[in-house]
Amino acid sequence: MKRRQLLHYASAGAITATVISLISHFQPASAEGNGSLMIEYLGHTSFLYIGGGLRILANPFRAIGCTAGYRLPKIEADLVIISSQLWDEGAAENLPGNPKVLYEPGVYEIKGLRIQGVGIDHDLKGGKQFGTNVAWRWIQGGLRIVHLGGAAAPIGIEQKILLGTPDIAMIPVGGGRKAYKPNEGKQAMEILKPKVMIPTHYLTEAADTEACDLSPVDEFLELVKDMNIRQINDNKLLIKFQDLPKEGTLIRVLSEKPVLK
Repeated sequence: MKRRQLLHYASAGAITATVISLISHFQPASAEGNGSLMIEYLGHTSFLYIGGGLRILANPFRAIGCTAGYRLPKIEADLVIISSQLWDEGAAENLPGNPKVLYEPGVYEIKGLRIQGVGIDHDLKGGKQFGTNVAWRWIQGGLRIVHLGGAAAPIGIEQKILLGTPDIAMIPVGGGRKAYKPNEGKQAMEILKPKVMIPTHYLTEAADTEACDLSPVDEFLELVKDMNIRQINDNKLLIKFQDLPKEGTLIRVLSEKPVLK
């Protein structure tokens, strides 16, 4: 695959990964550790998470295909997590500050943070076409987070146990050949039962439409129109522990970061 980017990050090799057990013992979310998280949407499946004294950058990309019109997320972070080795989800070279970079399934301990990568196929052909997608799970600012990246295969029983029930979940909904279609994104949300769901990996103004096979987020929103949906007029969202719903899932759609003209 010409668009596949082989990652060989020496910084990740210095981090010791422990064996993943069937049930990983993460502490429950709480109001401790700041009790809030700032989420900044950078485009496609890329987000910056700020909270608990850490800055975690997920899925920085190159400007190509579905991310052609976005500004590159050259952001200083303490840790970078990558879901796949494709250019729109795994271009972590030349980032400022020389952060640690994680791109393989495993359990890692970094600066007091425990983070787990769970493998889910990036296609419906057993990973033979686009390889393995890594879904990430961690607690930051007292909130449990799951970032599914570009998951395409259904969430299995073992994966569900490892991912748990998050407070916040980033779930792909735009379809194409390598991620959940709108109805599959809805199914993943129903399996994980997050308190806040943020849709990702859908067609936006930044895409090169000839090279991007995604559908817009509206197709997913139509499927969940009876739920609590809010479209935020900003690419940043502050989530506080005390504001999480007792029951059900809030769906929050973040605005795009300004794109290149």
